[in-house]
Amino acid sequence: MGTDTLRTATADGADPAAERRREQRGWYFYDWACSVYSTSVLTVFLGPYLTSVAESAADADGYVHPLGIPVRAGSFFAYSVSLSVILAVLVMPLVGAAADRSGRKKPLLAAAAYTGAAATTGMFFLDGDRYLLGGLLLVVANAAQSVAMMLYNSYLPQIAPPEERDAVSSRGWAFGYAAGALVLVVNLILYTGHDSFGLSESAAVRICLASAGLWWGAFALIPLRRLRDRRAAARESALPGFRQLAATVRDMRRRPLTLAFLLAYLVYNDGIQTVISQASVYGSEELELGQSTLIVAVLLVQVLAVAGALALGRLARRYGAKRTILGSLVAWTVTLAAGYLLPAGAPAWFFVLAAGIGLVLGGSQALSRSLFSHLVPPGKEAEYFSAYELSDRGMSWLGPLLFGLTYQLTGSYRDAIISLVVFFVLGFVLLARVPVRRAIGDAGNPVPERI
Repeated sequence: MGTDTLRTATADGADPAAERRREQRGWYFYDWACSVYSTSVLTVFLGPYLTSVAESAADADGYVHPLGIPVRAGSFFAYSVSLSVILAVLVMPLVGAAADRSGRKKPLLAAAAYTGAAATTGMFFLDGDRYLLGGLLLVVANAAQSVAMMLYNSYLPQIAPPEERDAVSSRGWAFGYAAGALVLVVNLILYTGHDSFGLSESAAVRICLASAGLWWGAFALIPLRRLRDRRAAARESALPGFRQLAATVRDMRRRPLTLAFLLAYLVYNDGIQTVISQASVYGSEELELGQSTLIVAVLLVQVLAVAGALALGRLARRYGAKRTILGSLVAWTVTLAAGYLLPAGAPAWFFVLAAGIGLVLGGSQALSRSLFSHLVPPGKEAEYFSAYELSDRGMSWLGPLLFGLTYQLTGSYRDAIISLVVFFVLGFVLLARVPVRRAIGDAGNPVPERI
C-alpha cells in the first residue's frame, strides 16, 4: 500500500497514529448505524411480515401476480431480495469507479446511506395488502445498503496498515452486532408488549421497521464527520455500470489470484447472506415458531456474533485468516445440516442453532473483508470493493433464488434450506486452492507475517 494511502497527518501537525485511530473509530460507527437494518429489517421482521402481507393479497391458490407474473406468496420476499441485488449490480461498479477517480467517497456514501435509511423508514406504511410497496421499498433499501457498504469497506485499506486490518475489520463487525443486539432488545419489548402500548401487532412491527431507518440515518453522521476523502490521481471518466464492471474484471484478470479469491467468496458468502435473509421465514413457516421466539433467537445471534467476531480475529492472528475462514465454512455446513433436522415447535433447539450461527457469522465476514483488502492494488480500493460488494451482497441473488425456486417446486422450506449447503462446500474447495501470500504480492502489497 502506498504511503499516501495511510498518511493521516494534518497540516497543523496532528499525530498520524492518533488521526488514524480517530478515523478508525468513526469507521466502526457505520457498522453500528447500518447493521440494525440487516438485523431488525432483513433478518427478523420484514421476511415474515412481507410474506404475510403477500399472503393476504394472494388468490385462492396462494399466488400473487406482480406485473402479471404468478408468484407463490411464500417466495415473494426471496424474489424481492434477488431483484434488489440485480439493481445493485447495475449501480455499484459505476459508483465505485467514480469514487476512485474523484477521491470523493463521502458524498457518495452519504447519498447511498440516506437513500437506504429513507426507504427503510418508509416501511412504516407497509400494511394491509400492500405487498408491492413492501417489495419496492425492500429493493431500494437493499440496493442502497449494498452501494453504501461497498464505499464503507473501501476505506479499510486506507485507514489501517496491513498488520491492523484483521483487528480493525473484526471490531467493525463487533460494533454492528452490538448495535443489532441493543435495538433488538427494544424491538422485543415493543413487540411482545404491543397491547400494553396500545398498538396492534402490525403497528408494532411497522414501528420496528421504521425505527431501523431512523437509527441508520442518525448514526451515519458520525462516520461522515470523521472519515476523510483522499486526493485521487486524474483518471478517465467513469464508464456505464456493466462496462465499468467489465473493465474492473479485465483489470482483475491480470491478478488471477485476486479473482480466484473473489470467486470463492462469491460462492460461500451467497450461502451466508441467504441464511441471514431467509432464517426467519424458515423459523416461522417451517418450524412454526412465533415472532417473539425469532426475535430472541436473532438477539442471541447478535450477542454471540460480537464475541465470535473478536474470537475469530484472535484465531486469525495465530493461525492466519485463510485457515480461520476455512474452519468457519465447515461450521456453517454442520449448522445448516442441523437446521434441516430441527423438529417443528421446538424453540430450545432453534436457540442452539442460533448460537452456532452467531459464533461463526461475524468472524467469517470480518476476516473475508480484511483478507480481500490485502489483495486490492493501491489506488483502486473503491473499484475493487465494488466487485467485492457484488460478491458480498450484489451477487447474493443466487442463494435467495435457489431458496425460492426450491420452495416453489417442492413446497418444503426444509428442502429449501438444505439446498444452501452446496454454497459452503464449493466455497471451501475454491478458497482452499487460493495461495493468498502470492496473491498479496501480485497485487503489489506487503505480505503480513501471518495471513
